[in-house]
Amino acid sequence: MALTNTQYDEIMRTYQERQLQRQHLIAARRKEVAEKDPALSQIEGEIAHLSVEKARRLLAGDENALTGMKQEIAALSARREALLRSLGYPADYFDPPYFCPDCRDTGYIGNSRCHCLKQASIDLVYSQSNLSAILETENFSQFSLDFYGTDIFEPDSDISSFAAARNALQKCRQFVQHFDSAFENILLFGDTGVGKTFLSNCIAKELLDTGHSVIYFSAHQLFDILADNAFHRSPADASEYRNIFDCDLLIIDDLGTEMSNSFTSSQFFVCLNERILHQKSTLISTNLNLQDIASVYSERVFSRIINSFTLLHLFGRDIRVQKKWLSRS
Repeated sequence: MALTNTQYDEIMRTYQERQLQRQHLIAARRKEVAEKDPALSQIEGEIAHLSVEKARRLLAGDENALTGMKQEIAALSARREALLRSLGYPADYFDPPYFCPDCRDTGYIGNSRCHCLKQASIDLVYSQSNLSAILETENFSQFSLDFYGTDIFEPDSDISSFAAARNALQKCRQFVQHFDSAFENILLFGDTGVGKTFLSNCIAKELLDTGHSVIYFSAHQLFDILADNAFHRSPADASEYRNIFDCDLLIIDDLGTEMSNSFTSSQFFVCLNERILHQKSTLISTNLNLQDIASVYSERVFSRIINSFTLLHLFGRDIRVQKKWLSRS
């Protein structure tokens, strides 16, 4: 389960806040009880003194003296519990429950991540992916090959729309299956409404559900962030900018719909190049054909895509139109 440094720090701040809140609650409860019976402060002081002395002797290697001290601390603890009960409090009043009792709100059990930290990681990457709502309906279980025909063929080829979609589906499933063991990028290109974004979302859901960091941007959103960093360097956007380069999978949707110029071309190259160098996967969907990509974004961008991406061409009838006709029938 890979998180960016920013994402990990954000989650661990939550755990630190939980620990602080619990400490404040314990302090407030001790003060409350001590105001009702000052004897509590004396008992707490004796327990604290013995605990410090126990630690000192343990560090000095005097293990034989510890048995008696343990008995003294146990007796004082029993007195404290009896005092609490006499005042109408439960015996564990100074031991409020943890948010997660398994890891005691540290996020770790030994050196392993607790189940609560794993779930928190999944929840965070979902919330930051910009995809949480759409993935309820756009995932592999909902993807259908029924909308691709066997009577529509790629120009100068005997590959049908159905065969191309079936191949793309297989490649996308393999991309997810081998994501942690093999570095790969995907370019989904072709006509409007033939399932490119849908397949992107299928991949996103599978990876998000296993705790990978997936960030989705339309091309317009992506280049806005890159421009803001280049010209304004707003500290508020620093983490969003770094996530572009650090996330496990960056999805760039509708490449070519943004206003293209020399700046977008250079920034696009930097983005692709850095992610390739650091073995961070990128998925691009676009209505542009390969020749258009070369002419719009430069030969060096085109070279990076041709040499580093799996190219999946989708074509055929507009699925949105087909669904609309089906809903009327």
